[in-house]
Amino acid sequence: MENKSLTNRVELRNIAKSFGGVAALKDVTLKALPGEIHALMGENGAGKSTLMKILSGVHQKDKGQIFIDGEEAHIKNTFDSKKLGIGIIYQEFSLVPDLSVAENIFLNRLSENGWWLKRKKLNQEAAALIESIGFTIDPSVKVNRLSIAQQQVVEIAKALSENIKVLILDEPSAVLGPTEVLKLFDTLFRLKKNVVAIIYISHHLSEIFKIADRVTVIKDGASSETLNVASTDKDTIIRMMLGRTLNAMFPPRETAVGKEVLRAENIGIAGKVKNVSLQVNEGEVLGIAGLVGSGRTETVRAIFAADKRTAGTVFIHEKKVDFGSSVDAVKHGIGMVPEDRKLQGVILSLPIKENISLTNLKGISNGLGFINAAKETENADSLIKKLNIKAQNGDLATGKLSGGNQQKVVLAKWANTNCKVMLIDEPTRGVDVGAKVEIYKLINDLAARGVATIVVSSETAELMGICDRILVMREGQIQGELNKTEFTEENILRLSIGAH
Repeated sequence: MENKSLTNRVELRNIAKSFGGVAALKDVTLKALPGEIHALMGENGAGKSTLMKILSGVHQKDKGQIFIDGEEAHIKNTFDSKKLGIGIIYQEFSLVPDLSVAENIFLNRLSENGWWLKRKKLNQEAAALIESIGFTIDPSVKVNRLSIAQQQVVEIAKALSENIKVLILDEPSAVLGPTEVLKLFDTLFRLKKNVVAIIYISHHLSEIFKIADRVTVIKDGASSETLNVASTDKDTIIRMMLGRTLNAMFPPRETAVGKEVLRAENIGIAGKVKNVSLQVNEGEVLGIAGLVGSGRTETVRAIFAADKRTAGTVFIHEKKVDFGSSVDAVKHGIGMVPEDRKLQGVILSLPIKENISLTNLKGISNGLGFINAAKETENADSLIKKLNIKAQNGDLATGKLSGGNQQKVVLAKWANTNCKVMLIDEPTRGVDVGAKVEIYKLINDLAARGVATIVVSSETAELMGICDRILVMREGQIQGELNKTEFTEENILRLSIGAH
């Protein structure tokens, strides 16, 4: 008799899916056991998210079969998948901004008691669920008042509020700091003990080797053989993803650092940033590290005037500049790649070429102010090729791209300008290892043009690989500055937690 413990909790067999004649998945097989953390990897656009959307009922497969606990399942919609015990946490959140944390977590249960909502009980259950995964969030607060990291926690709690057999996580750690990531891992290990099958999509190889039991790679719409994580290595997985080895994650940069371009003095935002001063020079890449909530993002947003600062002064080439909006900042030669690309970085409904053109309409217009369509297309195609954006042409709607390719469009948009200063918040969030190298090359290109660049990142290895100096923030203030000879993960962490 078959040992039930060896029956796959979920099996996707020979799955194929096309959109408008373009094959997103050709022949993908994935099997995950109960109590297993199964990593799913691949380049941006390889088909990982599409496969998971088929399992969760968002898309319907063209070919192939799905089995849950050995029985074939016909998943026609998200309701079918939930009945089968499948939960998913998307890279793009699916929360209702104007509802409270508790209302979002128990959205499917709000009508259980007829007209009357037992809010006190709902809040108590939500708070208990959030605390059970190691976090504390006020369940009565509206979701639109939460940080991105807190929203991710709510998404996780929402998924766990159902009786799940399969949990899919699409880049769950992308918006979390090191401490929050460890709490997430603890939650996954508890679920593993409860024989939940966990499918974990990530571009972070270090995470895969910490938590995953097995790994499957998707390349060009087809799946690889499944490997035991304990018996493979990073080079093997990278080779399977890219079809080549990745010799140097961080391309060398030989740019000479020049004169000061930007100086910010005593920048302040009430309750978030206090007396932050920094300067960055021509051709220099300055990193800002720190835990989630340390004030990193708020600092660069204040410099760019995306958020109103309550104190501080900004100088460009040693001249004081006063600007009350991001439009003024751009006029003074400052560009910014924001943390949230979907809300602030691109207009998803516009074609790629129009997103790229938004920052430099003068460059593609004639003397009368009319856009030269041929020039716009030529310019966009050049940047699409340079950044290896996976699209047939610049006419494709930006929202049709994978998350990583959308990030490249945001970067292309600012590479299309003559910025003196570039502020980049989380440059490679949700981006695969191959695309990361292309983005690092672009940052090097900016430095070679003399652009002064400030990079905010949650990845200490990334900052150490691309920066000339690193500032470390804690509780809205700069705790210290590290030069290249002082770069170590330990030094950055010590400053981040105030243990220096």
